[in-house]
Amino acid sequence: MKSRIVFFVCMWLVGLFARSQGICVDSLQRHQYIVRSTSYGIGSIRLLDTYLSPMGYAGSQLHMVRESTRMLRKGEGRISRQTLFHAYVAGAENGAGTASELAGMLDWNYAWHYNFSLADGKLRLLLGPMLQLHGGFIYNTRNSNNPAQAKLGVDLAASGMAVYRDKLKRLPFTMRYQLDVPLLGVMFSPQYQQSYYEIFSLGHYDGTIVLTSIHNRPVLRHWFTVDMEFRPFTLRLGYMADMQQSEVNDIKYHAYTHSFMIGVVKRLYRL
Repeated sequence: MKSRIVFFVCMWLVGLFARSQGICVDSLQRHQYIVRSTSYGIGSIRLLDTYLSPMGYAGSQLHMVRESTRMLRKGEGRISRQTLFHAYVAGAENGAGTASELAGMLDWNYAWHYNFSLADGKLRLLLGPMLQLHGGFIYNTRNSNNPAQAKLGVDLAASGMAVYRDKLKRLPFTMRYQLDVPLLGVMFSPQYQQSYYEIFSLGHYDGTIVLTSIHNRPVLRHWFTVDMEFRPFTLRLGYMADMQQSEVNDIKYHAYTHSFMIGVVKRLYRL
């Protein structure tokens, strides 16, 4: 009897000490869980780059997104880390059907989000900074002079998320909406009608590295996903609208993509 009393007193003291230090056992363990997903999709693209052509192009694209998220010990277990790799390849034609363009883009994103918990933990609001590295190309099959355009840049963005988790009868599900908005960055761009030979062979680099912000590169990326937990796997359905655009060095550019995706989510426990 005395041993049981001593045991319960010790457990009570441990719990009291943990609360006095602001420590939550769940928050200490959550950082060991890693959520990874891979999704593939198909969708449409509207493409314009006046360095290659004054005409707009429209077509289809194949899409891939890989994501990894985990909670960190920082901020009393309220800060999460997200890494996101996003890529697509596309083919498009002009309205007259007389020329086509091929495009390939990829970007890597690294974000920290502060988590606000609402509705008894069912709803989480996340907000934080995101670093974005992006690059790719556009190739115009009709041009003989200046047939291709390179895309390269880095941005500091604001990233926000709303995540809702609940059950539909016995089926657990998670809905997530994410919005990423680049605020400040730099990008590579030739001058209008300047050839890449002039830049890299003759050394005419002036003005090819441009400071960007929302005034000359207003970009929005919307991402909506629904995760449904069918044992032993989690199915992800998603939609992404990526609105890339810029106007620098007298060159107008936009690439508007809409993609519907399907993928699988894995939850790993890191020892």
